[in-house]
Amino acid sequence: MMTAPKEPNSARLSDRQKDVIQKFAALGSLFVLIVVFSLTSNAFFTVNNGMTIALQVTSIALLGIGATCVIITGGIDLSVGSVLALAGVVAALLVKEAGFPVWLGMLGGILTGSLCGVVNGILITRMKLPPFIATLGMMLIARGVALQITGARAVSGLGESFGELGNGALLRIITVGDDGFPTVVFPGIPYPVILMVVIALAVSFMLNRSILGRHIYAVGSNVDAARLSGVNVTRVTSFTYILSGTLAGLTGCVLMSRLVTGQPNEGVMYELDAIASAVIGGTSLIGGVGTISGTAIGAFVIGILRNGLNMNGVSAFTQQIIIGLVILVTVWIDQLRNRR
Repeated sequence: MMTAPKEPNSARLSDRQKDVIQKFAALGSLFVLIVVFSLTSNAFFTVNNGMTIALQVTSIALLGIGATCVIITGGIDLSVGSVLALAGVVAALLVKEAGFPVWLGMLGGILTGSLCGVVNGILITRMKLPPFIATLGMMLIARGVALQITGARAVSGLGESFGELGNGALLRIITVGDDGFPTVVFPGIPYPVILMVVIALAVSFMLNRSILGRHIYAVGSNVDAARLSGVNVTRVTSFTYILSGTLAGLTGCVLMSRLVTGQPNEGVMYELDAIASAVIGGTSLIGGVGTISGTAIGAFVIGILRNGLNMNGVSAFTQQIIIGLVILVTVWIDQLRNRR
């Protein structure tokens, strides 16, 4: 009886290697950007600007973490930008109109994001809608509700305590000079950055060291094989959308805290940044491949690119063109990898 020839070792290793290669390619691009912008702007490679970049990247990274888990299962979530806005204004309204403590209002905002994720999960797993259509519908609904409940106006007058999460920092050092004015010696590590690192480590551990993480990869690699192996595909898929919605809700609360205002128009196009950060970091759009560390690198590539272009006086319109080209080239490379 003839047996099928064994697959060469190089072919067996290619699936593991391609994610590592993409991640190191993104890391190399990150270092190149740092060197180029350091040479073109004296203010780029400074502690203050580094903290500014890290703070700006938090939104992309948090949304990207959720997007990574969804994309690994073979799905997509286009609703996170609108869910972010809805969660943020809900938190602001709970604090201002209902008189809730800030922490409780923000918890309400995060749970709003989780609820949107639950609805996405039901639409996709129970009603069998394509993820693109289901989350596109949620994107329109969440944005509409955010505008409706605020009358399309910003929610202001939230008090200083509302801005503590978004504007506070750990280990900030301030001295008072002889003239009586405070001087910031070290800006500290912003709370959103600490939050981003903790969540990234937790989700990375979940993907790499838990049964749930293995099931997420299994669903994205081959959904039929995963189902036959005993994986509850419905629950696993729903979990990724709930996680994405929850992180969008958290991001909304952090952003509104930074602004100390509830903005119903916040988060436009953020879903594209989230997806781009995941893809740049090696997450495959066909599912089954992706890491949180790669997504973090991708988020910093986008953040540093924007920051460096701003410092060099590049217009916002040109920045959109450049980042759009980066996304197109990255997805093209991903497609080439998968064909091989």
